[in-house]
Amino acid sequence: MTTPTTVTWLTQEAYDRLAAELHTLSTIGRDDIAKKIESAREEGDLKENAGYHAAKEEQGKMEARIRTLTLLLRTAEVGSAPESHGVVEPGTVITAIIAGDESRFLIGSREIAGDSDLDVYSEQSPLGLAIIGLSVGASTTYETPSGKEITVLISLVETWTGN
Repeated sequence: MTTPTTVTWLTQEAYDRLAAELHTLSTIGRDDIAKKIESAREEGDLKENAGYHAAKEEQGKMEARIRTLTLLLRTAEVGSAPESHGVVEPGTVITAIIAGDESRFLIGSREIAGDSDLDVYSEQSPLGLAIIGLSVGASTTYETPSGKEITVLISLVETWTGN
């Protein structure tokens, strides 16, 4: 059984940044971790060798990141941020009243935001699924994983400018 592939919208800057990270992890990162593992292995008994186990754990995390980046970049749709037309879509910045509080966030992949301090919600998250396609002034509710109903009112939809 195959899993459906999700296309992720990325800016060219985000794509280039992630491709550079993937290249570094796949080359220098793998070489460095192999050296750490070999060095720790030379210390003797692997069963009680904390340095060896830490290096193997670091290797596992790095390989998971490599797999994540590889899939993300393979399925990415690269281009400019969608021009806002007042409709919530991936790559737009939303201002909304959520459970009575105003919130501003980006809809899309966390990787788009880069160094921005803007909150990011995936379009596959409960909030994202509830608001994709809504226009300014529209209201809806969504259910949190804990079962709580939350009301959302879309106040503003803006084009993502990178900050």
